[in-house]
Order: sequence, then structure tokens, then C-alpha cells
Amino acid sequence: MLRQARQRRRLSMTSLIDVIFLLLLFFMLSSTFTRYGDLPFLTATGGTTVPDGPAPAFLRVQPDGIRLNVTDVTLTDLPAALAALEATLVLIVAADGVTAQALVDVLVTAQSVPGVSLRLIGG
Repeated sequence: MLRQARQRRRLSMTSLIDVIFLLLLFFMLSSTFTRYGDLPFLTATGGTTVPDGPAPAFLRVQPDGIRLNVTDVTLTDLPAALAALEATLVLIVAADGVTAQALVDVLVTAQSVPGVSLRLIGG
């Protein structure tokens, strides 16, 4: 009985290293390590009561501009217009066709006014 000595092939680590590198690259590129531009505001919920005091202001973001109550305002004039109001609560609604960037621009600008509380409501 002649047995041929089986030679074991050495495993190549190249393909394993390639797979590990690709997995590492995938998870690094698909994860987020920092948070970008948090906007602290509350969403309005149904059935809540409005506190006593001045009526809330209504800010409507439209594709062609911004309307505060019944007056058209620009984004640069928005802080002054909000500061001139008696209302401390501002209800914000985005009309159909408004981009997310336009809504974020309005939220960031309105957030800069001291003493104003923002509520985002559906349109």
C-alpha cells in the first residue's frame, strides 16, 4: 500500500484581507460620526390647548416666498418681523412644492429670534 503523502496547501490570506478591507471601507463610508445642524423645535400635536396670552403667529413657507400671518416677508426680514410680533408661539407650515432646504433656511432664521417658540405643523 503506497500512500501518497498529501501536501497541505497553504491558505492565502490575500483574499481574506481584501474582504476585511472592503467591509471596513463600507462601514466607514455608510456611518455618520457627527450630527449636522440639529434644529430644536417641537411638532404640534392634536388636542393640545393653546396657553393664555397672545394668539400664535402663522408662518407659511411657500415655493415663491414666505408669508407671516397675512404679510409677505423675505428671509432677511423674517427675524425683525418675528421680533415685532406679540406672539411667542410661531406655527410653521410648508406648502406643497417647498424644498427641504427652503424649510430649513426658514427654521434656522426663525430660531435665531430670542423668545420665539417654533411649532412645525402639517400642511
